[in-house]
Amino acid sequence: MTERAQVLSTLRVAPTAVRTLLAGVFVNRLSGFLNIFLVLFLTGTGRTEEQAALAVGVYGAGAVAGVLAGGLCAARIGARTATVVSMSSAGVLTAALLYLPSYPLLLVAVALAGVAAQFYRPASATLLSDLVPAGQQVMIFAMYRFCLNVGATVAPLLGLGLYHLAGDAYGPVFWAEGLIALAYAVLAAVTLPPGRRPAAVVPADTRGGYRETLRDRRYVLYLVAMFFQGAVYVQYLSTLPLDVSAGGLPVFWYTLAVSLNGLVVIAVELPATKYTQAWPMRLTLCLGLALIGIGVAAYGLPAGPAVILAATLIWSLGEVIGGPATYAYPGITAPPHLKSHYISAFQLMLGLGTAIGPVLGGWLFLTLHHQVWPVLAIASVIATALTWVATKPPSPARAEEKPLEEVA
Repeated sequence: MTERAQVLSTLRVAPTAVRTLLAGVFVNRLSGFLNIFLVLFLTGTGRTEEQAALAVGVYGAGAVAGVLAGGLCAARIGARTATVVSMSSAGVLTAALLYLPSYPLLLVAVALAGVAAQFYRPASATLLSDLVPAGQQVMIFAMYRFCLNVGATVAPLLGLGLYHLAGDAYGPVFWAEGLIALAYAVLAAVTLPPGRRPAAVVPADTRGGYRETLRDRRYVLYLVAMFFQGAVYVQYLSTLPLDVSAGGLPVFWYTLAVSLNGLVVIAVELPATKYTQAWPMRLTLCLGLALIGIGVAAYGLPAGPAVILAATLIWSLGEVIGGPATYAYPGITAPPHLKSHYISAFQLMLGLGTAIGPVLGGWLFLTLHHQVWPVLAIASVIATALTWVATKPPSPARAEEKPLEEVA
């Protein structure tokens, strides 16, 4: 089966809802420019750099809270309601940032915008996992990641383009993001299936969801592994530019390396997943993590353009191999009634790793300088070992689970 046929086969399962969910991933990722333009907007309107940095931190804290709240509410209110509430609230709050008269009110709005932007993600990923047969989970999450990566690539370009087209004004940037989010909320209301997941897979009492999730000790190991891996992965955005600058290399080589990663992941991941989805889950996950660790360790070789590009290519291939399986595994391994909690816990730990990683990496760089990379790679070794122990095959009942449309 060709890659195109594989993708089309996946989309034939509840095609409208699946396409809507994937479009939502792209639209939500477009809000990524808010982190960039929020700082510029605040400093450009008279706020201090400290106030701008605090606002970005508050937005990140709100995002963490949004993932947790989304996991709690996903099974209760359903993906459609969660998406409509999330996207419409995020749209209104984003535009409102332009008009708030005081800094404390702005901080409140920024925090709520962070919550709203992430609230829908566990519900949407859970519904996506429900709608797609077990054998196509890795492929559908490769498509999910494709939308994430394209959205992340387009977001700063879109924001910058709107900013310059408006004569270096921030109003159109924030209004465009708000209107896009509102438009998607309307699309979700029309096309996503209504109501909650079937009662057969959602117990009446879901209050102990996260407690029950944490009783799965092997999955807790997987969550710890994702925290370590998130902390390692984000170093190419934080510690690598510091090292390139300290080594006296032109910033062009860092920019080229980042572009190489984006190009490889966007161009190669979907075709590669046609083959990797058939591999044993443990092999796919651990090989991907190991290659990321090898690539990060390779940055510790004598600095030069060839080292930077080769190391980036190695860990980018690890991302291509392991990324889709990493995102698919929580839904595959979860008991049906805890799927939203497993998925939100995964998203939370990966997000915490990417939030804390730059701080740890920066501190280690100040201490170890260029030798920071082998030390950081140890975290990938830990993540790989934990994942090897944690990974388990899906239960026979889960493997035979029907798509949501067939059981509704």
